[in-house]
Amino acid sequence: MKLVSWNVNGLRACLGKGFLDFCAEADADVICLQETKMKPEQAEFDLPGYEKFWNSADKPGYSGTAVFTRIPPLNVTYDFGGDEHRHEGRVITAEFEEFYLVCCYTPNSKDELARIDYRMQWEDDFRAYLLELDRTKPVVLCGDLNVAHEEIDLKNPKTNRGHAGFSDQERGKMTELLRAGFSDTFRTLYPERIAYSWWSYRFRAREKNAGWRIDYFIVSQRMQEQVREALIYDQIFGSDHCPVGLELAL
Repeated sequence: MKLVSWNVNGLRACLGKGFLDFCAEADADVICLQETKMKPEQAEFDLPGYEKFWNSADKPGYSGTAVFTRIPPLNVTYDFGGDEHRHEGRVITAEFEEFYLVCCYTPNSKDELARIDYRMQWEDDFRAYLLELDRTKPVVLCGDLNVAHEEIDLKNPKTNRGHAGFSDQERGKMTELLRAGFSDTFRTLYPERIAYSWWSYRFRAREKNAGWRIDYFIVSQRMQEQVREALIYDQIFGSDHCPVGLELAL
């Protein structure tokens, strides 16, 4: 089974930058998107064979997730937890026979960590949600988790220490998640490999490969042995993020 995740930073824009060509080339069973920035009726496009599930933010042109799947899910739910987590379209959970798939767009902590208190609440509540799912069947979590976990996961760790996405608080929450029984598939397979999934639009960052790895496939540890490949499609453009992928032997 092959899964792909991509923060498209506006699906309508990405459709004009090769999105459908990538989908055809990737030939994934499931495609998960973050930062769709749209309602489903705002764009028409043909993706034969895929059933589409959308979770749009209340605020127009903001956030949003989508799951396109060739394999009919047993059940699909939107968001999680209390009302404070249910207005920005950040989570879709699709239940399949052997696992739960959770597509997530984690809230950004913002400049000067202006939203760090909410981010910390999100992290604790979301981890509890994943653990609740994990008690029933294994979990595959994917998406833009808005944190580079280790220094190897970004080009300039020293100058970015304490900034949004590389604060001690956010990195600590990722450590807590992994210690709770989850595995970062790419880093488990490739402990020393340098690869990034996001580049700022400023300072010619992508040209210089001054990036961050903030897009993940994370699985319940008992599923790691079924991981055949963890992919970062860093030659695919169309967004400030590139797609990431996971191949599972089920």
